[in-house]
Amino acid sequence: MDSSDNEQVRLLGKWASPFSNRVDLALKLKGVPYKYSEEDLANKSVDLLNYNPVHKKVPVLVHNGNSIAESLVILQYIDEVWNNHPFLPQEPYQRALARFWCKTLDDKILPTIWSACWSDEKGCEKAVEEALEALKILQDELKDKKFFGGETIGLVDIAANFIGYWVSILQEIAGLELLTIEKFPKLYKWSEEYINHPVIKEGLPPRDKLFAFFKASAKK
Repeated sequence: MDSSDNEQVRLLGKWASPFSNRVDLALKLKGVPYKYSEEDLANKSVDLLNYNPVHKKVPVLVHNGNSIAESLVILQYIDEVWNNHPFLPQEPYQRALARFWCKTLDDKILPTIWSACWSDEKGCEKAVEEALEALKILQDELKDKKFFGGETIGLVDIAANFIGYWVSILQEIAGLELLTIEKFPKLYKWSEEYINHPVIKEGLPPRDKLFAFFKASAKK
């Protein structure tokens, strides 16, 4: 199914959220026009509460009046509705692997790295050790591919936007060296390819603005 002029696509998101940004990137990669609504999570809109009454959080995609929540669910929905630039491979086993790595990112890798960047001194050493192990797991999966999706950006690449962009900002604020060219050359090279991809580059929030946002959060 291709997008058409009479389709209504809306994204309720938060500009600094990597989860919201995943959906931004997916829609841009597919070339789908959409309306973006920035949410104030301290004062949630009526629309957000109506469209996502279960979790009451972003992102939420609204397509022709139907709402879909949870970023990984939304990404797969987008891929099924708009079939240009497929995010998933054709072969069932490879599709299953891609879904596995997306879930692993959210369940294991992202929380571990987030914890390392925000840990107090007491728990920092262990958290950093776990974060480095998580990045090693991810690099081992990347192997020698340009992207996790091969030669083109796929579902895992979009889900790994936090690794490709947010980590460099957070580790700078925290004074850590997690994802570096010395420690993880293949994963670092992937991150450079990723953030310099024309569509991804256009779809990421400004680095200085994101840095200031998280720097302010770190002081609280």
